[in-house]
This record gives sequence, C-alpha cells and structure tokens, in this order.
Amino acid sequence: MANEDYIIRPAEIEDLHQVMRINQRTLPENYPYSFFVEILKKFPKSFLVAERNGEVLGYMMNRIEKGLPGVFTSHLRANKGHVVSIAVLPEHRRKGIGKRLMIEGMKAMKEYGAEEFVLEVRITNEPALAMYKSLGFEVVREIRGYYHDGESAYLMSRKAENIQIS
Repeated sequence: MANEDYIIRPAEIEDLHQVMRINQRTLPENYPYSFFVEILKKFPKSFLVAERNGEVLGYMMNRIEKGLPGVFTSHLRANKGHVVSIAVLPEHRRKGIGKRLMIEGMKAMKEYGAEEFVLEVRITNEPALAMYKSLGFEVVREIRGYYHDGESAYLMSRKAENIQIS
C-alpha cells in the first residue's frame, strides 16, 4: 500500500537488520535475529515494513496462534492474529505509518485465517493505546508486571472483521 512518501510491503530477509535497529532504538523489549527470521519465514505476508527509498521507517511483526477461545471467538483452537511487535522511528511518528501498518497487518493476518487480533501494550503508552482503540481494539485485562522492567500491560483484542478502516 502506498502513501505520499512511503510504501507498506512484506518484509524481506535483507530488511531485518534495519528492523532490529528500529526495535532496539524504540522499544525496551528486544529479540534476537533468529526470532525475527523465524516469524518472517512462518508468516511472510504479515511481517510488514514501511519503507521509503530503501530505508525502513517502521515495521510490524505478527504471527498466528491457535489457542483457547478469546473475547470474540467462542470455539476451541481459535486462530488469533498476535501483534508481536510494531515500531516506527521517532522522527517518522504521527504521520499515520503505525496505523497503516496495523491495517495492512490485520488484513494479512486475516488471510492466514485469524478470527481475532490480540496485542499487549504498556499501560503508560497513551499514543499506542489511542491508536489501537481507534482501530477497534478493546482492553481485555491488565497483565501485571508483564514487561522486564516490571511495568504492566493491557491485553487488547478485536474481531477480525471489517478491516477496511480509513
């Protein structure tokens, strides 16, 4: 999906070093290279980057998990699209990149059969909370001490339908 100055596209293995730099620069939770590779190989359609002229401005890493019924799914072994990590470089925030990544990422997870989308977010991350709520996510519960530094997270969820959000 294109915008005035960037495109949203599936990530490629060559993007992972830039993705890891964004992750390390913007988030306290970092993953080893092998974790990014594993998710990219298993779910290539839903691991997305926002790119401009070869520079990755942000990314969204997702996977599909089979698990217990969720808030919006009632049957056992429901397919849940899990937003593992999303980040945009600070100098490119507030331009709609994160929201476009979320929309395109949800569409891609739905192609993999996701019936519900879930994510965890720091309870103090007000900009992210506002964006997720604008996309139809609801707080399901608080997970105390979820992050390594002891901060709690909100588990948020939404149905995997009507992804055509503007």
